[in-house]
Amino acid sequence: MKHTPSTPRTISQPNDLAILRQAHQEWTHSTDPFTRLTRRLSSSLSLETLTGILAEELGNVIPFDSLTYRHQIADRDFIYATGLGGPHSCEYRLNLEGVNYGILTLKRRKAFSEDELEGIEMVISAAILPLRNACHYMTIEQAALTDALTSVPNKRAMDEQLQRASMLANRHGGDYSLILCDLDRFKNVNDQHGHVVGDHLLRLTAEALEGAVRNSDTVYRFGGEEFAVLLPHTGEREAKAVAERIRTAVAAISIDCGDSKLSVTISCGVARYLPDEGADQWKTRADQALYIAKREGRNCTRVFAGIR
Repeated sequence: MKHTPSTPRTISQPNDLAILRQAHQEWTHSTDPFTRLTRRLSSSLSLETLTGILAEELGNVIPFDSLTYRHQIADRDFIYATGLGGPHSCEYRLNLEGVNYGILTLKRRKAFSEDELEGIEMVISAAILPLRNACHYMTIEQAALTDALTSVPNKRAMDEQLQRASMLANRHGGDYSLILCDLDRFKNVNDQHGHVVGDHLLRLTAEALEGAVRNSDTVYRFGGEEFAVLLPHTGEREAKAVAERIRTAVAAISIDCGDSKLSVTISCGVARYLPDEGADQWKTRADQALYIAKREGRNCTRVFAGIR
């Protein structure tokens, strides 16, 4: 039997390890601005956290009155802002290897000197790679929470936000409401017109729902033809009014199918969050209200009977 000789391992000498430990100690405890900045930026992949670190470290060496960072990630706007601003500003487009990673704007009451502008650019050059990594991470994270067909958040995103809304409602009070919506007789659409038309209808439905709610509300697709809307700071009466707007918006959808026009209706179930209940209980009550709407003829809104 032929044996292939293995590559011998090099054993580190004691003084090599001592140098490594010393370098690690110096890197960990160094107070020079660049080492401290890069050390802190290596601690997270959260874009919000990293932007906050950048603002704090930059402010330690070059005073400013406000900092704003803007970037569009996966069709969603990310904005970080701190401070109140001023009449003088400088703006930087963060580009790396031909790709844009947002715009950073600094403002203050006093004009920035050339030396300060040079210092800002040096700090940005040290921060742009971690910011790029955080942008990539957010892109992947958002893709995992987004419905590929309609581009609205998916069931996973909805479940996470219902848990968070439940926690906030219990901790701080305030009304939260949930609307579950289901397109009526959607299976007939696929059977009669095909899945291409059915998918187009789902996209139009998502757009109609987003157009019928406030910016603070969030639309989710959590099933085939099932959608949900989470409404913060919204009681039962207001949520029911939103559900009625949704019904009107969906009823206005019209798809040209050649010889005929396709239109659909939607049924809605509403439930306001009750103190100390779990997110699953909340969702179950909204689903029960939706079931009643379906049972009582479809194309209507029903509110869970226990909310008063």
